[in-house]
Amino acid sequence: MIGLAPWLVGFPLIGAAILLLGGRATDRWGHWLGVLASGASMVVAFILMFRMIGTPVEERSVDHHLWTWLSAGDLGVDLGLRLDPLSVTFVVLVTFVGTLIHIYSVAYMDHDPDRRRFFAYLNLFVAAMLVLVLADSYLLLFVGWEGVGLASYLLIGFWDTGRPSARENAVAAKKAFVMNRIGDMGLIAAMALLFAHAGALDFGTVLSDDSVGAMSQATATAVGLCLLLAACGKSAQFPLQAWLGDAMAGPTPVSALIHAATMVTAGVYLMVRSGAILEAAPTAQLVVVLVGAVTLLFGAIVGCAKDDIKKALAASTMSQIGYMMLAAGLGPAGYAFAIFHLLTHGFFKAGLFLGAGSVMHAMGDQTDMRRFGGLSRFLPITWITMGLGWLAILGIPPFSGFWSKDGIIEAAFIPVEGQPWRAWVFGTVAVLGAAITAFYMTRLFFMTFGGRRPRWTENQHPHEGSPLMWWPLVFLGVGSAALGLVLGIGGTFTTWLEPVVGHAEHHEPVLPVWLIITTTLVVVVLGALLAFWMYAVKLVPEEAPRGSVLTRAARRDLYQDAANETLVMKPGYGLARVVQVGDRDVVDRGWSVLPQAVSWFGGVFRKAQTGYVRSYAAGMAGGVLVIAVVVWLVVGLGGAQ
Repeated sequence: MIGLAPWLVGFPLIGAAILLLGGRATDRWGHWLGVLASGASMVVAFILMFRMIGTPVEERSVDHHLWTWLSAGDLGVDLGLRLDPLSVTFVVLVTFVGTLIHIYSVAYMDHDPDRRRFFAYLNLFVAAMLVLVLADSYLLLFVGWEGVGLASYLLIGFWDTGRPSARENAVAAKKAFVMNRIGDMGLIAAMALLFAHAGALDFGTVLSDDSVGAMSQATATAVGLCLLLAACGKSAQFPLQAWLGDAMAGPTPVSALIHAATMVTAGVYLMVRSGAILEAAPTAQLVVVLVGAVTLLFGAIVGCAKDDIKKALAASTMSQIGYMMLAAGLGPAGYAFAIFHLLTHGFFKAGLFLGAGSVMHAMGDQTDMRRFGGLSRFLPITWITMGLGWLAILGIPPFSGFWSKDGIIEAAFIPVEGQPWRAWVFGTVAVLGAAITAFYMTRLFFMTFGGRRPRWTENQHPHEGSPLMWWPLVFLGVGSAALGLVLGIGGTFTTWLEPVVGHAEHHEPVLPVWLIITTTLVVVVLGALLAFWMYAVKLVPEEAPRGSVLTRAARRDLYQDAANETLVMKPGYGLARVVQVGDRDVVDRGWSVLPQAVSWFGGVFRKAQTGYVRSYAAGMAGGVLVIAVVVWLVVGLGGAQ
């Protein structure tokens, strides 16, 4: 089984290399090569998954050594892959959803002259994410981590030339790249601390009971917080979430890949993979839960005010990843549900983003939902599949989101010894987030497909896209409807992950489970009904009204860019100016003064060199006279004493 694992990365990596090195010669067939590379990796992923299902539970975690990466004295760094239920879950998600996105992109990017390069970047993205989740050490994980960052930069800024929005796209790509580098410093610091503690970076050594048990709580807390910083950058969690909305500048398939299967899920993977360290650091665990709680409300509030369909979905992703981070901070009770929700979210969010792309394709690249309305008659397949995704993200039973998100909400209500307030605070936040999610997603759905009258601009002729666009929507719609039910009944998925995340002891929440489920469903229905009344029953104004203070703040992403500029950018710019002035006016000019001083003194002494013997004789005589006077004074003063 393990012998197939390198091909998971190899196929998309080879595809990217051929498309990038082949250049324009591959334009005619390059997109199909990209699909084939991702599809081949998907086939290997399913083979590995089914073989692992047939393997005894105690044998489902296998490390595969490839070669020694570097060796220096007693230090040896090996390159290897780890196959276990956690990594295989991610591999299946990345390759299956990624391949559907590749197929969709063939039609979506049909008229783009650089389609071949786009598919090369997609293959690179998939390969980098697979390296990240298959790595058997933090060091190799970091290689995939940086590869994902590079691929996202290339794809977000793909349309950075030849368009009116080219500059905006380039800035968005740079913003994502820079903010991710801030998070990456956290991962580098965590690796440094782990290496200082254990002398190794492989998971088998660092996450072993002996290593974690010997780690001081201060070290564990520092490592946990550094890992959280890395996850905040990659998964767009507070306070490093500002790049996610701007990342919608890239083509819509990129948005689907980033939000559903690759980049933003990496932070959740890192937290769950590092669960043993977090459990040794209760303070770091609490901070993870706090960050997740703040982000899920932050994203939900922002999503309520966005009229751009892609940016509304981006805010939704931020919020849903917040749920996953909250669960990851709850310890063994939340790990499996964090990954379960990540898996179901991958299907319904990919379907929603690709559905948004289908709507944009039908409406001439229009993204303003205030210019949509009544599209259900013209885009029936998109309407039905996005409807399944909408019901799934709301958590309506029996759709997928109900089984995963409600599991997180129940886990949030489980009390923590010595901190009884946590269950009430985080449980309430999780329920409130579900209500707001129902409002903004219903708003998005009915502003697009419902309404009493269309609000299209002139010359709009909406129509369904080609089968290459709607067949992926059908598969994702089926997953949105049924995946949670298949994996949720009987605890199938939590049992699958137990060899990695451990067995979670059963603890009763502070409220009965039936009451939590009922309350959540009631507030979800109320939020959806309110949005239905406002955006389906009532007329939707074609120009956004001024709105409340909170609405205006949400339209500006709750002033996150202004906060970053005030707290980070401007002080950093000021510091850079001080350093520049010091370097130019103090260091540079200081060193330039020194040769000038030497030159001046040289000029003064040079005047004494006249070339006349009588001048030198007079100087010597004067010197002798001075010496004689000094000697006489010294002798005279000595005699007087």
